Amino acid sequence: MFFELAKEYRHPLIPFAPFAPITDRGAWDSLDAQWRKEAIGLGEKYLEFSFPYISASDFMDFSKTGNRVRFESKSFAKRLALSALVLAECAENKGRFTQDIINGIFSVCEESAWQLPAHNSYIRDCPQLPLPDTTAPVLDLFACETGAVLAAAYYLMRDPLDKISPFITKRILSELKHRIFTPYLNVHFWWMGNGNEPMNNWTIWCTQNVLLSAFLTDGNEDIRYDIFLKACKSTDYFLAEYGEDGCCDEGAQYYRHAGLCLFNTMEILNAITNGRFASLYEDTKIRNIASYILNVHIDDKYYVNFADCSPAAGRAGVREYLFARRTGNKAMAQFAADDFKKDLPASLLLSSENNLYYRLQNAFTAAGIRGCDTSLPLSRRDIFYPSTGLFIARDEQFCLAVKAGGNGDSHNHNDTGSFTVYKNGKPMFIDIGVESYTKKTFSSRRYEIWTMQSAYHNLPTVGGFMQKDGAEYKAKDVVYRMEKEVCDIEMDISGAYPPECGLLFYKRHAALYKGKYITIEDSFSVPLSQVVISLMTYEKPVASHLSDKNSPTVSIGSLGKMQIEGGSIYTIEEIPVADPRLKAVWEHEIYRILVLPDKNSLKILIS
Repeated sequence: MFFELAKEYRHPLIPFAPFAPITDRGAWDSLDAQWRKEAIGLGEKYLEFSFPYISASDFMDFSKTGNRVRFESKSFAKRLALSALVLAECAENKGRFTQDIINGIFSVCEESAWQLPAHNSYIRDCPQLPLPDTTAPVLDLFACETGAVLAAAYYLMRDPLDKISPFITKRILSELKHRIFTPYLNVHFWWMGNGNEPMNNWTIWCTQNVLLSAFLTDGNEDIRYDIFLKACKSTDYFLAEYGEDGCCDEGAQYYRHAGLCLFNTMEILNAITNGRFASLYEDTKIRNIASYILNVHIDDKYYVNFADCSPAAGRAGVREYLFARRTGNKAMAQFAADDFKKDLPASLLLSSENNLYYRLQNAFTAAGIRGCDTSLPLSRRDIFYPSTGLFIARDEQFCLAVKAGGNGDSHNHNDTGSFTVYKNGKPMFIDIGVESYTKKTFSSRRYEIWTMQSAYHNLPTVGGFMQKDGAEYKAKDVVYRMEKEVCDIEMDISGAYPPECGLLFYKRHAALYKGKYITIEDSFSVPLSQVVISLMTYEKPVASHLSDKNSPTVSIGSLGKMQIEGGSIYTIEEIPVADPRLKAVWEHEIYRILVLPDKNSLKILIS
């Protein structure tokens, strides 16, 4: 799709000038007043900032301990500071921030490597090298993003920096050539794609940032044209991983690095070819990719989540708004504008965002998005995504989501057949998400981590066996219906378990009876003593019995109740939440209810 259009483009590539540089004072002085005030205030916090020195020991720490956070904290702090200083100077234009900007540029340029230690390898899924080879840079997510940060600084600040010394911008161009352009055009990294390797968000995230690095700066036209062609190939490889339905199998959190990076990639390609790719915004798959984020939104900060995705996947904002407008999705544009406004003033500056270009997009879109009418009622539709097996049904109280796919997704958890329930916008039955990334997270020991295991999702454990990882472990015989009165889905999840558990079938039926309740019905072919069903909740469960039915009933905090027919409660466990990444979502303990069926079927009614 993209590469075919690129091959047919026979004209010189047009200079990329998406926003005004600092010298265009009319543009900068007319920006949203609150944005300018906040940008200058944030920049002032970084005056005389001491850009951290990153030592060899810092880089080697990951190989020794598996800890990613210590290195990332130093590395990201430098890029956050540089971005804030550049935008503050552009907003004020008095030279107060310029010396710190120069210090930041040189500090980043003097790093031995821009890739993270966790990504310091040349072949996919190979052990990371303890130190970087400065003669052979690795292009990972954050090397590419660092290139984009420096390129945006170059684009915005070139004239005032050159007046101080031409060697500042010359240094940026030299580092980009060595660390980004040369390896990009001469070395194959897995995320670039070759038609056989599976892709994920890396492909388009890196591609977007390489394009920004190349086209926000001045460079050799032949090199830029080769980058243009290769980027179009990688974009096609990225899109080939998606079904026509546009579902992001990595979840809402990774949509920000997948769907939205596709949007920026398209914007760059259109700009440098005078709209050559504009027709692709009409493409059904791309429209579906854009609208995914609205379809999986539940309420406020919560999203439908499976795999490594957090249920608090981040607020929507400028990029979602711009993508929605390009694809003509008025509901999504309203959703993004509303979320942006709800998150003010934080949404103005994106102060925790490394990518300077995203923050620049905010600067020039803030006034428009704040002026968007968000008063109209916004509804979200029931949907089934066949490419991933994701089922979502809603009524005025409930949002029921079920994963009917398999255990071979990118960022996979063993969660085939698991469900989540939100009531009145609050989490009732949950998917926990993932802890802070460590070396173990992306290793052969990944499924030793409890959050990845089916026993900590809303799923059965059979004969002591949990689900297995891999594309071959999946649901089968999936059927669903979406009707006005009821939305339901049924599947056999026995294929997600190893054969030695002795499971012939395990059928799960989940249904939302609109305006009434939700039911989860399981039936299976294995001795009763071998099945234990886990149910994860955020609010504290309190068990009791209804005297007239002799069925266990559990109150889930003050949200609602769960009644069990054909089973009993074995125990209720309290699980402390200590990990920082989980604590950002779950502010107190979470709970696991273990249910024992007393026959070959069990029904749970949630009201």
